[in-house]
Amino acid sequence: MNLILNRLATPLTLGLFAVSTISGVALFLHVGQGYFHAMHEWLSIVLLAPFVLHVWKNWNPLVIYARRGALLWPVLASVAIAVPFAWPALSGKQQGGSPTIPMRIMMKAPIADLAPLLKMTPEGLQAALAAKGYKAASTQESIEKIAGENARTALYAVLPKGR
Repeated sequence: MNLILNRLATPLTLGLFAVSTISGVALFLHVGQGYFHAMHEWLSIVLLAPFVLHVWKNWNPLVIYARRGALLWPVLASVAIAVPFAWPALSGKQQGGSPTIPMRIMMKAPIADLAPLLKMTPEGLQAALAAKGYKAASTQESIEKIAGENARTALYAVLPKGR
């Protein structure tokens, strides 16, 4: 165990922290999200193991920091910096989020109800769907039902051409 603590704890912590930093900056800048999202999440979780080993290895110096009060202020500052980011979710005033749930609801709604959201008349949406090869018997059918009857994916029925 001493071999792991002395030789691997700090280098693994630094290496995984570097990966987490690079992937985090890329995600922040919206660069290569497909490459970095899973990497960032999973390797940041993996980072916890060498972090715990690093803390274990350096427990005595950490206790000295805590006794002198040198640990308290950086920890409080870190929490104070983090709270504003978490506050909207904690207070229930968060906006945005994943469009998955609204999209599912829209796909199940009758096209008569969906058309105004797309700035169309129900008949206009029915005609637009027919032009794309989706046959709808009435404006009371949902996109999901129409797509299913035409053996296609529902979302493609309402996406603009070229997507």
